[in-house]
Amino acid sequence: MELIRGLHNLRPRHRDCVATIGAFDGVHLGHQAVLRHLQSKAAELGLPSTVIVFEPLPREYFSPLQAPARIMSFREKFRAMEALGIDRLLRIRFNERLRAMTAQQFVEQVFVEGLGVKYVVLGDDFRFGNDRQGDVQYIQQQGEIHGYDAGPTPTREWDGSRVSSTRIREALENADFDRAEEMLGRPYSIAGKVIYGRQLGATIGTPTANLELRRLRAPLAGVYAVEVNGAGLEAARGVANVGVRPTVEDSIKANLEVHLLDRQIQLYGQHIEVTFRHRLRDEKKFGSLEELKENIARDIASTRAWFEQRPA
Repeated sequence: MELIRGLHNLRPRHRDCVATIGAFDGVHLGHQAVLRHLQSKAAELGLPSTVIVFEPLPREYFSPLQAPARIMSFREKFRAMEALGIDRLLRIRFNERLRAMTAQQFVEQVFVEGLGVKYVVLGDDFRFGNDRQGDVQYIQQQGEIHGYDAGPTPTREWDGSRVSSTRIREALENADFDRAEEMLGRPYSIAGKVIYGRQLGATIGTPTANLELRRLRAPLAGVYAVEVNGAGLEAARGVANVGVRPTVEDSIKANLEVHLLDRQIQLYGQHIEVTFRHRLRDEKKFGSLEELKENIARDIASTRAWFEQRPA
């Protein structure tokens, strides 16, 4: 899949395509329905499929500390769409210039002049433009003027309600991983590159792999039984902490640390994927490193017990 980094990198070869636009946080079943619609139309017309996303997400730009926690990083989103067979991903930086654009200006500058779209696929609830005019009906009306067609994708429902990133965040916050998996179409995981941390885990006998989350906040927090894949690992059991490490530092940025059970492996610089299976407890601030060490030992024991009792 080709990544186009900004409108200024659009070239004549990027014109004549079938496009969609959205946040696609989680690339859940609802998003997948939009992407299948996109690919179907692209195949029908013999054109490449193009997905348009914003970075940062608009709500992150306006209010980063109050914006919803990201289900996935941009890199994870890219990999998920690549796996689905999307041809191109156009990443547009959300800034003051873009914020000020009306829906009409966006249609003209991005869909028409930039991409020369022949068909636009939209989720039935998506809106854009500083005037919030950019919905399915508006896109169809503009298509009559500019010579492209457009159509909505029906809402995907699960358990009586629309599948949404908000519902998935709620499921993750409540550690309802089965419910999140049903809406995502896959188990929930966080993938990232292992970086050097403070080496505290190694000094207290429980070395951890520290992941770059590439987001201000994660959609879940606490201590979890997990499975780790990548870097030669396959469903390796571990215990993970997601949070802000209140015992050892004062920070608001989320961290993910994983301790592998019964393994000593060098992971620095490697990309791994951590799949969340069971919540053990909330993140806590302990009075000393000795108390932290004792609780980590209990977490490891609880993780072992959960995997041993886990239904087949």
